[in-house]
Amino acid sequence: MKIRLNILRAKGEAGITLVECIVYIAVFLILSSVATGAFYLSWDHSKALISATDDINAALQAGERWRADVRAASGTIRVEKTPSGQVVSIPDGEKEIVYRFSSGNVRRQVGTGGFSALLLPRVVSSEMTLDRRGDVRAWRWELQVAQRRRETHLPLLFTFEAAQKTP
Repeated sequence: MKIRLNILRAKGEAGITLVECIVYIAVFLILSSVATGAFYLSWDHSKALISATDDINAALQAGERWRADVRAASGTIRVEKTPSGQVVSIPDGEKEIVYRFSSGNVRRQVGTGGFSALLLPRVVSSEMTLDRRGDVRAWRWELQVAQRRRETHLPLLFTFEAAQKTP
């Protein structure tokens, strides 16, 4: 008889109750929902970082292209303000390079009848100005690129400077 009591007592202590099982499931669900929320928050910020680095890379390439064109200018650079935006003409030997800012895009065109290539999309503001420094004709391009995602918290502002050789 003593053996039988020991077996019954061991079975009762070894099991878990239904209340404990529900508590474990609730804790698991809370932890998994917090982990899922943290994962998707990280995912969104990762995509925002990738978008911002792509925009920064495109702006830097456009700025370096503009600086090379200004340094290679063979004559006086002309700036025109139009109702749609700014047009900058850079003479380069026989051809002319035109930078045009209108409707949120910066385009670069080589020659008068050449193809107008999209240099930068989603531009908030673009202004190219002459900045005289003694005998040096320096040019400044101030540029702001629009943020693609709301998770990007810093504005994408750029300033490029180039010195024109004396024409």
